[in-house]
Amino acid sequence: MTQCPDLDPSAPLIFIINAASGRSDADAKRAVIHQALQAAGRTGELRFARPAELDRVAREAAATALATRSAVVAVGGDGTINAVSQAAHAAGCAMGVVPLGTFNYFARTHGISTEPAQAAQMLMQAVPTPVQVGTVNGHVFLVNASLGLYPVLLEDRETYKSRFGRSRWVALGAAVMTLLRGHRQLHLHIDEGGVVRNVRTPTLFVGNNRLQLEQVGLNLSEHPAQHLDDGRIAAVMLKPMGTLAMVGLMLRGAMGTLGDADSVDSFAFSRMVVQPRRRKIKVAFDGEVTRMRTPLEFRVAEQPLYLLKPAEGRRA
Repeated sequence: MTQCPDLDPSAPLIFIINAASGRSDADAKRAVIHQALQAAGRTGELRFARPAELDRVAREAAATALATRSAVVAVGGDGTINAVSQAAHAAGCAMGVVPLGTFNYFARTHGISTEPAQAAQMLMQAVPTPVQVGTVNGHVFLVNASLGLYPVLLEDRETYKSRFGRSRWVALGAAVMTLLRGHRQLHLHIDEGGVVRNVRTPTLFVGNNRLQLEQVGLNLSEHPAQHLDDGRIAAVMLKPMGTLAMVGLMLRGAMGTLGDADSVDSFAFSRMVVQPRRRKIKVAFDGEVTRMRTPLEFRVAEQPLYLLKPAEGRRA
């Protein structure tokens, strides 16, 4: 394991901000950050990046942060946070988060406020803390990664959000409409530490976030992945079922009773290789969707992410 970074409080914090939003939104983010920096007597550098530039800008910022004993800070939703976490994890530098997403599972799990101004203020006194991350074919995910139906749900959800705004009800409505269109079954060959199984399932979901798994009803206190932050992550698979049964299952997840359903199979693992019948397949990780070559290797990363977390007693 790499050594936890020793930060220089006089070094400027480097903020990575998605520049896809409008001018007024960018000005609001800039004001929040400058106010927090000024109140703490700190300095910072703001780097705005278009979506196509985000990965490159994050890598350059992480390299600078490591060289100057500073930290790189993601200001935005799931896509921005994932891009910055990928760069920070690869470089071994510290990373902070000012969350602007809808659900913010990652921030909430680690005691980071979901209110941007408060999160920026807390960041000034936060300390680097190792946290577990998962990877799929080497790509970091903080909350979850999945294939099958779930990536389709995410793509449709973004379409609905662009038309009707961001809210939990819009997300739920988009999911219902997606399920009513029907769905294909995946045929998967799964090798989990020498335990091999062949399954049919509409979706495979891999979770690295206790809060999200517990909110859909997976009781981790009685689950093999109960030590989710100690070298294990959870896999959740659904048994083949019809459209109406799938809608009912989704509603159970929304009500936090998914774990009670007989049609749900879940288990814990540290490393798992999944071979679909296709050479490439859509994979979602932390809300982003891409195509990956198969087989897919899911695992707990050997190196942690060094997250700037609020000190005990100062959490949200």
